Amino acid sequence: MLIAVTGATGFIGSSLCKFLKKEGHTVLSVSRRSGSDVEWDPSNGDIDAQKLAGVEAVIHLAGENVASQRWTEKQKNRILDSRVDGTMLLSKTLADMPNPPRVLLSGSAIGIYGNRGDEALDEESTYGKGFLADVVEKWEGATSIAEDAGIRVTHLRTGLVQSPCDGMLKKTLPLFKLGLGGRMGSGKQFWSWISLEDEVRLISWLLTNEISGPVNLTAPNPVTNAEFTDALGKVLKRPTFLPVPLFGPRILLGEELANELIQNSLRVFPKRALSNGFKFKHVNLVESMDEILRK
Repeated sequence: MLIAVTGATGFIGSSLCKFLKKEGHTVLSVSRRSGSDVEWDPSNGDIDAQKLAGVEAVIHLAGENVASQRWTEKQKNRILDSRVDGTMLLSKTLADMPNPPRVLLSGSAIGIYGNRGDEALDEESTYGKGFLADVVEKWEGATSIAEDAGIRVTHLRTGLVQSPCDGMLKKTLPLFKLGLGGRMGSGKQFWSWISLEDEVRLISWLLTNEISGPVNLTAPNPVTNAEFTDALGKVLKRPTFLPVPLFGPRILLGEELANELIQNSLRVFPKRALSNGFKFKHVNLVESMDEILRK
């Protein structure tokens, strides 16, 4: 299958492209970088549409990193625009093609559910409140042009992807290895996680499984922050009894960003993936962490 991927050089995208190529697919990288397979500039509405001819599927993962810096109004606009403008440009381009691809797997996030305590959440749950919830709702809505053109659109509502190479785990590992890791705040907030390997496997699986609409990309067993902390400490054989006061992350990241990333509680289940037969490799956090950190 000929597959175009935006965000192909990113954390998830780079691993996904390697996996797809091993599976025998041909991958086209869609990037701002000169010399990429397909060049585009969403901020200016530019894309080399001719080079998308013959593409059978598109996986759209590009977007501003939500945790790269403090959330000023300017940065929040960049986060929103990078997702909505890019998705609208891609959707319109695909819809206008003489022979559009059959499927568009479009990036999304479980942040759409907002802060929900211990409520069990699946793809049928209502949207939440907050900046990230608003961003993700508009992000998903930007694919409507592609859907109206008959392209199957699936929204990849991704949770906390676990890999020592990037993301939250990379940032927290140094402290935990020194024995300075601990629960954050009360530790009762739910963190819905997924291994990078299962993230990539599930995205690939969705290419040919006829599911449209939202799909939660999270492991079947969400854990509290305290349980996550205990699991990581157990695998690293380090103590985790020192709680991390929230004022530290709030000073570093700003209160709004720290609350959304650390304190929000999201107990999310991958109902649609499970009900359609997807088999997760990593379901137990301790066993998963042990394998992930040994690679």
